[in-house]
Amino acid sequence: MAIRPRLLRKFADQWLFQLREREPGEVVLTMRRVFILPTPPGLAFAGLLLVMLIGAINYNLGLGFALTFLVGSCAVADMYLTAKNMAFLRLLPGRAPPVFAGEEALFELHLINRSRLDRFAIWLDFQDAGEPRQVADVASGASSAVTLSAPTSARGWLEAPRIQLHTRFPLGLFRAWSYWRPDLRVLVYPFPEREAPPLPMSGAASEDGHGQVGLDNFAGIRSYQPGDPMRHLAWRQIARHDPALGGHLVTKHFDGGAVAELRLDFAELSPQLALELRLSRMTQWVLEAEQRALPYSFHLGGYDIGPALGDAHRAACLRALALFGLEDA
Repeated sequence: MAIRPRLLRKFADQWLFQLREREPGEVVLTMRRVFILPTPPGLAFAGLLLVMLIGAINYNLGLGFALTFLVGSCAVADMYLTAKNMAFLRLLPGRAPPVFAGEEALFELHLINRSRLDRFAIWLDFQDAGEPRQVADVASGASSAVTLSAPTSARGWLEAPRIQLHTRFPLGLFRAWSYWRPDLRVLVYPFPEREAPPLPMSGAASEDGHGQVGLDNFAGIRSYQPGDPMRHLAWRQIARHDPALGGHLVTKHFDGGAVAELRLDFAELSPQLALELRLSRMTQWVLEAEQRALPYSFHLGGYDIGPALGDAHRAACLRALALFGLEDA
């Protein structure tokens, strides 16, 4: 049974160059970490050199010997320059912003060149991605940032897969490559439920500033203040005043329209629903409450957050949903 070259190469990579542990911080590609082999064009070039050498020996051609050794020395120089193009390059993990399940996770990677040699055509991608998708040139004393993407399917932490770097610069006769497993991971939030039920508004203020039982009293019009919701703008009164004549923005004011807060409690969801569906529904409610600028409290198991709004509050709630019930949380 014939073994496919790709499978054989993958087995050799895993056996010879497997990096089982993540490498924190900045990593230097020393010469021991850089591997080099001839490419298919390089093998064809070696065959051509052999034919030229046999011809020169057969016909005793001095110029044939000179040309053969000159071209061979160019191949040796290319082998040295190809390995040098990658050796002692420094690698540093960057940012990995959170995403929702089903979206592409983005891993930022930095290539740092502190030598006097410019680096060209450094290809890199995840090892199992097949043909590399990103290429970078790194000037002397500079750095270059590359972003790799990976699909996500489940919530929780997603570690960056092992990364393969390779180059064929300058002539393409040899291929130098190396591996790197950065200490980088991305947090994957549950995917928001597409057709989630309305927010549990019982006992809370509505999006129009109206509440329940006595909380819907219209108090009048006042001048706009920074932070007032756009939905409270009194457009009729604004339209009657020309801003060029000293008119200004005014908003509607309600008595007690914000005394109650929205409560998002995981325990109040039906236990008959699947766990992931309940987490997706809570995720959608968090996003909707933020979009409608409704202060909300968050309760998930033993994780309780008081009523608030903003990016930090949203991130804390989504993080709790992403790591709920996971062993590596």
